[in-house]
Amino acid sequence: MITAHAGVNVAVEAMKRGATDFVSKPWSNERLLSTMRTAAALSGSRRTAAPSRGSAAVNAQASGETPLIGSAPSMARVHSLIARAGPTDANVLVLGDNGTGKELVARDLHRHSLRADKPMITVDLGAISTELIDSELFGHVKGAFTDARADRIGRIQAADGGTLFLDEIGNLPLALQPKLLTALEQRVVTPVGANRAVAVNIRVIAATNMTPEMLRDPRHFRQDLLFRLNTVEIDLPTLRERRGDIPALIDHYLALYATRYKREVPALTAGALDALVAHDWPGNVRALRHAIERAVILSGDQPLTPEDFALAPATRHIASEAVVSGRAEDLNLDRVERRLVE
Repeated sequence: MITAHAGVNVAVEAMKRGATDFVSKPWSNERLLSTMRTAAALSGSRRTAAPSRGSAAVNAQASGETPLIGSAPSMARVHSLIARAGPTDANVLVLGDNGTGKELVARDLHRHSLRADKPMITVDLGAISTELIDSELFGHVKGAFTDARADRIGRIQAADGGTLFLDEIGNLPLALQPKLLTALEQRVVTPVGANRAVAVNIRVIAATNMTPEMLRDPRHFRQDLLFRLNTVEIDLPTLRERRGDIPALIDHYLALYATRYKREVPALTAGALDALVAHDWPGNVRALRHAIERAVILSGDQPLTPEDFALAPATRHIASEAVVSGRAEDLNLDRVERRLVE
């Protein structure tokens, strides 16, 4: 919403009626672009908020949102944790490589929660410049900085009553982590430049692709904030760790993209299925999805073959210690490089 009538009450009312942000005139081009990018990411999350947990799931299917597919033992544990943690207000930390489905877990947790009738506000901390994160999360008051021409509520306050999903929480600067910790502990936020805190009632779900070792390194992440975020921790497996789920994912995305592009659902040759299951998928489910979308778009009348998916050659994962195994004393660069290539 863009308006010349600034004011916190107007902003809050606009957010409650479905606006993803509130921009007052005149605006800064950089901030407007950042706001539009964030609004685009938020739109999907806002559409999935439904009047009840049951109707939320129905609406998600109708909107074409991908469910969290998987019956492998590692995914059965994920589903179990979602079912147990979802109905509580416990903060949840979702760990996993890029493309494993961390946002899908967050949406499932929200749908299972008592806050399912409220919006889930998503903040991608990896897509917001460091200089704007403070204002985006906590909001600001008029005159707080050069371009602050009106009061603006932050994402935390916009999520009041619902769920706040902090994607790529590892990108939150160390300098801002104490402020987030205070907001979570005291359930209040203080906008940039304000002297008065505002009470909020939120449930926080955070996600990161950082390794547990990095998260537990105080040089990268405050440990008191980590303890506040990971009341429940859900670790998503990579796709190569659950190859048995790949056929079900293939069926889902073939049907999804055939419908989207108004095509017949293409058949797969046995060789194509074997190649897709055997592939390592370094980009995980996201990479599989894109490969299938491309194949559906370019498909003809014949069943899809391995060549239709443009799979990269398999990459061998070599442990670093294996490179010099048994020859740690050999420091000749040429010989070490030759062994690495071999």
